[in-house]
Amino acid sequence: MKKINYLRNAIIGFVILITIWQLIIVVGNYEAALFPPPLLVWKGIVSLILDGTLFVHLQVSLLRFITGYLSAVIVAIGLGLILGRIPLLWGVIDPIVQVLRPVSPIAWSPFIVLWFGIGNIPAIVIIFIAAFFPVLLSTVGAVRKVDQTYLKVAQNFEIKRFELLRKIIFPAIFPYIANGLHIAVGTAWIFLVSGEMIGARSGLGYLIVDARNSMRLDLVMAGIVFIGVAGLFLDKAVGVFENWINRVWGRQSA
Repeated sequence: MKKINYLRNAIIGFVILITIWQLIIVVGNYEAALFPPPLLVWKGIVSLILDGTLFVHLQVSLLRFITGYLSAVIVAIGLGLILGRIPLLWGVIDPIVQVLRPVSPIAWSPFIVLWFGIGNIPAIVIIFIAAFFPVLLSTVGAVRKVDQTYLKVAQNFEIKRFELLRKIIFPAIFPYIANGLHIAVGTAWIFLVSGEMIGARSGLGYLIVDARNSMRLDLVMAGIVFIGVAGLFLDKAVGVFENWINRVWGRQSA
């Protein structure tokens, strides 16, 4: 029932958005070459699908995203578990993280391109940076909020450290980590597209730049639509993973 309601609301929302889009064009009397109407953009979307261009660029972007995002999540959670358990060490690292965190990954792009060249790696590095800090901070914060009673009981039963992490700490902190995962998905996807506009010759970001250079603003808008839809599906994929983990740990009914 929830899925049906969500789908219904999504359809209504998109209809409203497209209506407002068309009204802006009509009221503002914009030329199609400057502000493509929905019908023209739809034709551009169909053309990109039929000639296979969309799937080529989408596949490249998703591969880069998955590689950078998963690498960042694994490293950030691992470090977060360690730093959260050692307050003295986190006290030293925290100021460094707070200085680096607000810096846009794109600000590092001149160095990234110089160090790694043009291709997949610069985009992956940018995604890694974008996803790393939200997950790290959510993990450290969550570990520090774990009820000390659980830890004392585990200590009394002489539970080993790995079992302590697997059976007590990680299940207790996962809801907080999940928030970081959702934030990291949106942030990393945004900067993936930005990275592909700078240091790549393929992907959805490059598709937009190439269409702009060709003065095909309908394809630019089509690329924007693809990016938004793909970002929505990626966020929902993280939600599905979160629900699965919760069911495994008995926190949510199947």
